[in-house]
Amino acid sequence: MRYAVAALVLTGSLSSLWLAVRGVHADESWRAEGGQGVVVAGGPGPEAAEAGIAVLKDGGNAVDATAATLLVLSVIDPGNFCFGGEVPWLVYDGERRMVEVVAGQGVAPRLATREHFATKGGIPPTGIEPAAVPAAFDSILTALDRYGTITFTRAAQPMLTALGNRSDAWCGDLAKTIRELMEVEKTASDRRQGLRRVADHFYRGPIAWRIDKWSRASGGLLRYADLATHTTRIEQPVTGEYRGMTIVKCGIWTQGPMLLQTLQLLEGFELASLGPTDPQCVHLAVESLKLALADRDTYYGDPLFSDVPLRELLSPSYAETRRSLIDRGRASRELRPGDPLTARPLKAPAAKPAAGTGGPQRDTTTCLVADRFGNVVAATPSGWGGVTAGDTGVQLGSRLRSLTMEAGHANEVLPGKRPRITLTPTIVLKDNRPVLAVSVAGGDLQDQVSLQMLLATIDFAQSPAQAVTLPRYSTAHHIGSFSQPPAKLGSLSINPEAGGAVIERLKALGHDVSESTGPIGHPCVLRIDPVTGRKEAAGDPRALKDNAPEVIVSKYSSDNVTLTVRVWCAPSDEGAMRSSMNLALRNAVKSGFA
Repeated sequence: MRYAVAALVLTGSLSSLWLAVRGVHADESWRAEGGQGVVVAGGPGPEAAEAGIAVLKDGGNAVDATAATLLVLSVIDPGNFCFGGEVPWLVYDGERRMVEVVAGQGVAPRLATREHFATKGGIPPTGIEPAAVPAAFDSILTALDRYGTITFTRAAQPMLTALGNRSDAWCGDLAKTIRELMEVEKTASDRRQGLRRVADHFYRGPIAWRIDKWSRASGGLLRYADLATHTTRIEQPVTGEYRGMTIVKCGIWTQGPMLLQTLQLLEGFELASLGPTDPQCVHLAVESLKLALADRDTYYGDPLFSDVPLRELLSPSYAETRRSLIDRGRASRELRPGDPLTARPLKAPAAKPAAGTGGPQRDTTTCLVADRFGNVVAATPSGWGGVTAGDTGVQLGSRLRSLTMEAGHANEVLPGKRPRITLTPTIVLKDNRPVLAVSVAGGDLQDQVSLQMLLATIDFAQSPAQAVTLPRYSTAHHIGSFSQPPAKLGSLSINPEAGGAVIERLKALGHDVSESTGPIGHPCVLRIDPVTGRKEAAGDPRALKDNAPEVIVSKYSSDNVTLTVRVWCAPSDEGAMRSSMNLALRNAVKSGFA
C-alpha cells in the first residue's frame, strides 16, 4: 500500500533555494517553508499540489486551492483517492476565526441492509457492492459555495489537463463528464448558482440516472434516489484541550475523537522530560491508545443513527478513571472498553466486540493548505477506485466495508448511514488561531501517528521536519476498521531506529514488539507562526525509495517564490500502483526501479 506524501509546494520569500536536485539525498526534498501560502498533497507526482499553488498565486483562498488539489488527486492517485470516494475537511475560516467540518462522507445506499449482506457472507471488501454514495465531489462543491471564491470550471481545469495526459479509458470518460458539468455551469447567472447547477446535474440529473442504470445492470446497490438525496453536512467539530492547545477533530462518525481521548489520558503524565522515543513515553502512549481504541470499537458510529455518548467519552472525570487502568510497568493484553455513562473504568460485562475477516487496505492520501488570508484546510481524501460507473468515468470507493455486521452496534450497517471511518485530519489552535495542521495516510494508523506528531511538536517542541523523521510506533491492539479483523493483543510495531535499548525495554514491559523497517503511517505536518504567518511543512522522507527518479525545486521569481518538491515512492501493491501512477513510473517499475 502506498501512503506517500508525494508533492509539497509552498509560496513565499525563501532565503535559499535548491534550484535543481536529482536523486533522493537532497536535504530539502521533503520539507520547506514560506510566508505566503502552502499546499501539501499526496500523489505520485506534483500535479495536485501545483494545481493548488496556482490557485493561491491567482488570488484564490485555501478552500479554492484545496478544491483544485483534490480534483487532480482523484486523477493521478485513484488507487488511494478516487473521484467517487470521500474526504472529511476541517476548515479554519480566518475571517470568522472558527473551524467547521465539511463532512464529505457518503452513506450506505437504501439497498445496503444487514440482511442483504448476510446472504453474501458479510460486506464484500472489494467490487461494486461496498460502494457508498460518492461524496468527495459534493464536498468540493459545498466547500466552494460556503467558503470559496472560484468557479467549478476554474477548480477543475487542472484536473482536465491531468486527465488529458493519461490514456486509461476511464480518464477519457471522466473528462467528458467534467466538460459536461462545465457546460452546465455556464448557464448560471452567478458563481454560486453555477455550483448548485453542477451539483444538481451530477446528483439529481442525467449523470445520476446514468449511474443508476449502470448499477442496476451490474448488480450494484446505488440508485438514483441515493444520489438525489445526498447532502454534504456542515458540522461543528469536536475539540479537546491539551497542554494549553485546542485540538480540533471531525465528529464521532470518524475515529477522530479517539485522539482526543488519548490526549486526555496522557495529560495526566509528565512527558516532556522523557523524550519522544523514551520507552516509558512510548509505553504510556501505546497504553493510552489501547484504552481509547477499545472505546472507539465499542461506541463510535454515525450519531444521526445511534445515541453515541460523545460528551461522556470526553469527560475529564471519565478520563481520570480510565487513566487508573494504565500500568506504568506492564503492557495490557486485554480489550478494555470503559463505561462512559457511569464513568466506570471498565464496561461490565466485559464484552468482546465482534470481529470480521479483514481484507485489503488500499486507499488514503493527504492534503493540507494554508493561505495568506489566515485560512487553513486539513483534509484526508480517500476511496479505492475498485469499479468505474459505466461511461461516466466516475470511480467508486469501497467504504461500506468499514461498517459492521454486528447487530445493535453503533456502527452497524444500515441504509442511509455513514460508516465510522478512519479518515481523520487535525487542526490545532492556540488562542483560537491555527498553529498546526496534520494529515496522515494509513488507515487505523492515522490517529496513532497524528498523536506522535502532536507529542513531538507540543510536548517536545520539535519542528515539522523533526516530527516526521522521528522513529514511529503503532499497535494493532484493536478491532480493525476494514472488514473488522480481530485485535492483535499486546502488539507493538516500532521503527528499529528507536534503538536496541528502547526495543528491549519495551519487550521487558510486556509488549509483543515487532520491528518495522518501513514507514509506520505517512504523516504531513504544517506549522504556522500565529504572529508572523510564516509556514513550515514537512512530509516523511522515508516515503522516498533508493534511486527515486527525480526531485525538482522550481523558482518562479526572486520576490514571490514557489517551491515545488517532488517525492516518488513505490507502493507495496503493484496492482494498485499500476492503476494510479503515470506511464513513466509504470515503465520505471517494469525496468526494476521499484
